[in-house]
Amino acid sequence: MAAVALRPTLWPTALRQAVVLAEPGWWRRAPHIPRPDPAYLRFRQVTAYGGTGDDGAPAAEDVVTYLRWCRAWPAASR
Repeated sequence: MAAVALRPTLWPTALRQAVVLAEPGWWRRAPHIPRPDPAYLRFRQVTAYGGTGDDGAPAAEDVVTYLRWCRAWPAASR
Protein backbone atom coordinates (compact mmCIF):
# COMPACT_ATOMS: atom_id res chain seq x y z
CA MET A 1 0.00 0.00 0.00
CA ALA A 2 2.84 2.42 0.76
CA ALA A 3 4.26 2.08 -2.75
CA VAL A 4 0.87 2.99 -4.23
CA ALA A 5 0.27 5.75 -1.68
CA LEU A 6 3.41 7.46 -2.94
CA ARG A 7 2.06 7.46 -6.52
CA PRO A 8 -1.20 9.45 -6.64
CA THR A 9 -1.51 8.86 -10.39
CA LEU A 10 -2.12 5.17 -9.62
CA TRP A 11 -4.85 5.76 -7.00
CA PRO A 12 -7.79 5.61 -9.44
CA THR A 13 -6.39 2.47 -11.06
CA ALA A 14 -5.80 0.81 -7.68
CA LEU A 15 -9.34 1.61 -6.58
CA ARG A 16 -10.80 0.29 -9.84
CA GLN A 17 -8.77 -2.93 -9.58
CA ALA A 18 -9.80 -3.41 -5.94
CA VAL A 19 -13.45 -3.29 -6.96
CA VAL A 20 -12.98 -5.40 -10.11
CA LEU A 21 -11.09 -8.15 -8.27
CA ALA A 22 -13.23 -8.14 -5.11
CA GLU A 23 -15.21 -11.21 -4.15
CA PRO A 24 -18.88 -10.92 -5.08
CA GLY A 25 -20.93 -9.61 -2.15
CA TRP A 26 -17.90 -8.29 -0.27
CA TRP A 27 -20.01 -5.47 1.18
CA ARG A 28 -22.23 -8.00 3.03
CA ARG A 29 -19.39 -9.55 5.05
CA ALA A 30 -17.13 -8.03 7.67
CA PRO A 31 -14.63 -6.61 7.23
CA HIS A 32 -16.38 -4.55 4.57
CA ILE A 33 -13.29 -4.22 2.39
CA PRO A 34 -13.18 -5.25 -1.30
CA ARG A 35 -10.64 -8.08 -1.15
CA PRO A 36 -9.92 -10.64 -3.86
CA ASP A 37 -10.76 -14.28 -3.26
CA PRO A 38 -7.82 -15.88 -1.38
CA ALA A 39 -7.80 -18.79 -3.87
CA TYR A 40 -7.40 -16.31 -6.72
CA LEU A 41 -4.50 -14.61 -4.93
CA ARG A 42 -2.77 -17.98 -4.38
CA PHE A 43 -3.26 -18.82 -8.07
CA ARG A 44 -1.76 -15.45 -9.12
CA GLN A 45 1.20 -15.95 -6.75
CA VAL A 46 1.91 -19.37 -8.28
CA THR A 47 1.61 -18.14 -11.86
CA ALA A 48 3.73 -15.04 -11.18
CA TYR A 49 6.41 -16.45 -8.90
CA GLY A 50 6.11 -20.24 -9.03
CA GLY A 51 6.05 -22.33 -5.89
CA THR A 52 3.03 -22.93 -3.71
CA GLY A 53 1.60 -19.42 -3.64
CA ASP A 54 2.09 -19.16 0.13
CA ASP A 55 5.05 -16.81 -0.13
CA GLY A 56 3.20 -13.76 1.21
CA ALA A 57 2.45 -10.48 -0.47
CA PRO A 58 3.98 -9.58 -3.82
CA ALA A 59 6.87 -7.14 -3.94
CA ALA A 60 5.80 -3.49 -3.84
CA GLU A 61 7.40 -2.73 -7.20
CA ASP A 62 5.49 -5.66 -8.75
CA VAL A 63 2.21 -4.13 -7.54
CA VAL A 64 3.19 -0.76 -9.02
CA THR A 65 4.15 -2.42 -12.32
CA TYR A 66 0.82 -4.29 -12.40
CA LEU A 67 -1.17 -1.11 -11.77
CA ARG A 68 0.76 0.75 -14.46
CA TRP A 69 -0.01 -2.10 -16.86
CA CYS A 70 -3.72 -1.97 -15.91
CA ARG A 71 -3.77 1.78 -16.48
CA ALA A 72 -2.08 1.46 -19.90
CA TRP A 73 -4.05 -1.57 -21.13
CA PRO A 74 -7.10 0.23 -22.59
CA ALA A 75 -4.85 2.44 -24.75
CA ALA A 76 -2.64 -0.48 -25.77
CA SER A 77 -5.57 -2.66 -26.83
CA ARG A 78 -7.00 -0.14 -29.32
